[in-house]
Amino acid sequence: MVLTRGDDYPIHQTADPIAYAGTDRNFYDRYYFNGYAPGVGEDGFFAAALGVYPHLNVIDASFCWLMDGKQVNLHASRGLAMERMDTQVGPIRIEVIEPLKKLRITVDAPDQGMRADLTITGRAFPLEEPRFTRRNGPRVLMDVTRLTQNGSYAGWVEVDGARTDVTGWIGTRDRSWGVRPIGAPDAQPPNPPIVPQFFWLWAPCAMEGGDLYFHTNDDEHGRLWNRRAAWRPLGGGIADEHHYDAANYEVRWRQGSRQAQAAGLTLTAAHGKTRVEFDIGQTFMMLGLGYGHPTWGHGRAHEGEAVEREDFVVADLDPMQPHHLHIQASVGVTMTLPDGTVRRGKGVLEQLAIGPHAPSGFTGLLDPA
Repeated sequence: MVLTRGDDYPIHQTADPIAYAGTDRNFYDRYYFNGYAPGVGEDGFFAAALGVYPHLNVIDASFCWLMDGKQVNLHASRGLAMERMDTQVGPIRIEVIEPLKKLRITVDAPDQGMRADLTITGRAFPLEEPRFTRRNGPRVLMDVTRLTQNGSYAGWVEVDGARTDVTGWIGTRDRSWGVRPIGAPDAQPPNPPIVPQFFWLWAPCAMEGGDLYFHTNDDEHGRLWNRRAAWRPLGGGIADEHHYDAANYEVRWRQGSRQAQAAGLTLTAAHGKTRVEFDIGQTFMMLGLGYGHPTWGHGRAHEGEAVEREDFVVADLDPMQPHHLHIQASVGVTMTLPDGTVRRGKGVLEQLAIGPHAPSGFTGLLDPA
């Protein structure tokens, strides 16, 4: 039997039941959220994610809390049973209250000392990013659609009995779906061998009067293969979206790492150049959401329903371990418009630099700055 609850909704794209998602075993469908205290320099950060992997028949989720440099991660995984409409994994649940505007995250894990009840409301209509399509030789590395939306939170987070009210915090959510590496790695490497390379910066920022979005994927020479910078006013829709004609970034990497010490953007439009400066703050390890995690990687099968808590001090981790490369840094943001008007805000600068990247001076797989 392949009929599931989704089949009662008019959302089919082909003659197949909803349980089937094309033919690529790496197809995934994912929610991501982060949130942080709105004041520049204020401590506190949380993140959540839930991923569905139809062809692996697995669903997993994570919830993370970062305070005073200590990161606490809650991981959960179970079999999907081909039912994609059930968005609860152990103690973690995602609920769509109003599509494209309001979602709720709940966590109830008393045995792991973690609970939360959070609702995010979008500041404006979501931004659809350009489709991400990339091949390694003849193989599809990724073919992904993603929407991104900044929002404000209401609710609370409780860790080990200490409750923090996060009402008024801001942050970002995204939804992505398509093909990218998940589950167990491919047992047969490319022929001829290809040196892994992936360079990624992502900076969704909640600003005075609106939202600034920037991302780039570069190849080993620094040539972009997917990049966009856009502005969306508060409450705005697609018609209000402004795309910059060009976007250039600068990063100064922290010595001995591939983590940014300072960064900025120059955005070009017909009316002139806009300058954006990022003041780098606390570091969140994307490992906590399963990215590159040796045990809790996306789509990995566990026996039955599995739940585990993980704690670490971020400063104690070796930044050059492969599974520590992927981070988000909270950033204070200063945006100076062509007429000299200054807008301030806060956001994140996500970073992942694997392999060579000529503008950064990286020549090998894992050489640090």
